[in-house]
Amino acid sequence: MPDLLQTEPATTGVPAQVLHTPAAAELIHKLIAQHGPLMFHQSGGCCDGSSPMCFPRNDFLVGDQDVLLGTIEDTPFYISRPQFEYWKHTQLTLDVVPGRGGMFSLEGPEGLRFHIRSRIFTDDEIARLRSAGRI
Repeated sequence: MPDLLQTEPATTGVPAQVLHTPAAAELIHKLIAQHGPLMFHQSGGCCDGSSPMCFPRNDFLVGDQDVLLGTIEDTPFYISRPQFEYWKHTQLTLDVVPGRGGMFSLEGPEGLRFHIRSRIFTDDEIARLRSAGRI
């Protein structure tokens, strides 16, 4: 596993719910240069399965059923509430792998796709997330 990046300060003692790799940071910066501010949405299915989708920030309407997990490279990362309920005990890591991304996601033409890796939080981390009202 490559080094992981966290852009939100870890001073609260609450573990980050989403991290990212240097490769993801590099691709995010490239896409920002091309498209302006971005946002991510991790859905639970439909056309592109459960791939993290990258959109221009104002092209995707976030609703009441979306949960903000955090920001990566000044880019908000949302997840649908049903998917959050399923994954709330895991820390997600945004990475990049070769291949075609989701057909609506901005990285598609780059020959790369965003990919989620995950790990289950420890009991202590879950307790801290609960205390902070994050799960």
